[in-house]
Amino acid sequence: MDTELSFNVLMSGLAALPVISVLFLIQFKGIEYVIVKQRWIFVCLFLLPLSAVYDVYYFMRNWVVFRMSSAPKLHAERVQDIQSQVKKWKSDKSQQLMCTGRPGWQTISLRVGKYKLTHRKIFINLVDILDIDTERQTMKVEPLATMGQITAMLNPLGWTLPVLPELDDLTVGGLIMGVGIESSSHKYGLFQHVCVSFELVLADGSVAQCSKDENPELFYSVPWSYGTLGFLVSAEIKIVPAKQYVRLEYKPVHCFDDVSNVFAKCSKEAQENEFVEGLMYSKDKAVIMTGQLTDQAEPAKINAIGNFWKPWFFKHVESFLKTGPAVEYIPLRHYYHRHSRSIFWEIQDIVPFGNHPIFRYLLGWLTPPKVSLLKLTQGEIIRELYEKKHVVQDMLVPLKDMKSSLMCFHDEMEMYPLWLCPFVLPALPGMVHPLGNQEELFVDIGAYGNPKNPNFHFRDSTRKVEEHVRKVNGFQMLYADSYMTREEFREMFDHSLYDKLRKNLKCEGAFPEVYDKINKSARH
Repeated sequence: MDTELSFNVLMSGLAALPVISVLFLIQFKGIEYVIVKQRWIFVCLFLLPLSAVYDVYYFMRNWVVFRMSSAPKLHAERVQDIQSQVKKWKSDKSQQLMCTGRPGWQTISLRVGKYKLTHRKIFINLVDILDIDTERQTMKVEPLATMGQITAMLNPLGWTLPVLPELDDLTVGGLIMGVGIESSSHKYGLFQHVCVSFELVLADGSVAQCSKDENPELFYSVPWSYGTLGFLVSAEIKIVPAKQYVRLEYKPVHCFDDVSNVFAKCSKEAQENEFVEGLMYSKDKAVIMTGQLTDQAEPAKINAIGNFWKPWFFKHVESFLKTGPAVEYIPLRHYYHRHSRSIFWEIQDIVPFGNHPIFRYLLGWLTPPKVSLLKLTQGEIIRELYEKKHVVQDMLVPLKDMKSSLMCFHDEMEMYPLWLCPFVLPALPGMVHPLGNQEELFVDIGAYGNPKNPNFHFRDSTRKVEEHVRKVNGFQMLYADSYMTREEFREMFDHSLYDKLRKNLKCEGAFPEVYDKINKSARH
């Protein structure tokens, strides 16, 4: 544990050192110009190499730990350490609320939580895969294990997760306590719906196990609770047999009505389509993709899209608007992490020439820069510009309201591409469920980038989208900035079971409410 802590401190220090170099440039040019317009220099010269070091270190460390089977032996000791910290907080009769000690810059969200400056930090070093049980078809993992780590371990063994969100650095804990979705979610639901059980350290320092059969109310309350019911220390997740390729069919669409119609039809064909995803490039143009797992592939159509010299995936997909429908066979792990190299399309605003063949061949193997290091070094000017000029939002709306929701995004923001991902939402207890008692198909509309609408205002426009989402009984992902009032937030999310668990587990005075961790005033 000390080694990893030292490594993180070292990475923080190294990431901060190049700022000194930038100061020399600032003497000759305006600070905003250098930091924003020339940020690619800093990213390419410093953050890309640092990110590569970070990845190599953790790949080797995770491989060694798993092969030596040391993680399960250390897990109990690590949990006991967390219990001791919580019990110490209790014995101190501290007036501070508790939160994880993980620095805000290490999370995948673009925002840093201000609440970490005032809360009691509980340090949690739980980063490992604990067990893979192919007979029960489950795996047990600690909350800071990442999707890249899991696919690297599972896929060579012939297994995978039913829902495996696409960015390498997304963590199990974040996907459970927040939300996780993938192009297989129209078949399996959200990430929380493929979880079998959770293990938590509660406000009194005790350890609780929960599943649909054991402590079911806690089990259904943990997802979306954002670490406000206890500290997640492990999760058991379903695994399913994997295959070598994904047969991916690209379906270009050139009409607004057809975007929703084709997308809805493909989403409802869960038996035929293992994966469904859409990328919308303008109000009237999109490419809808459907995929099936297979071990058979036409050699001429195999496309290893994850290779560093390949075009960014969203640019590759866009090409089918001109060339027409097509079929490719993509290696499974390449498919899962298809948006990682370009961080969907966010990297184009940081390194504008990053998709040029020369850059890809020379430096593509270093991409992407770690989101955590981008956050650590962004500074107040970039943070302020991102807040006012840049949108990173995912809104989950019923599939039947997809057209009106797309129009709302267009009218308020006019930003493309948009990510379209369907998912089935079962009628289960918890903060998020469909209106009524029947499961329903939803769509995640992901907006990442700079709005083109000249009338866009970061607060007013977002509030109008939030209002529309509440009106259609949809939900906003918790990682993004929320401008809702507490009353509006409670209108969007069902707090009935959550409030009951908060009271029963004596969380008041121990943990903040979800709203107090995700509203705009709690972040910077």
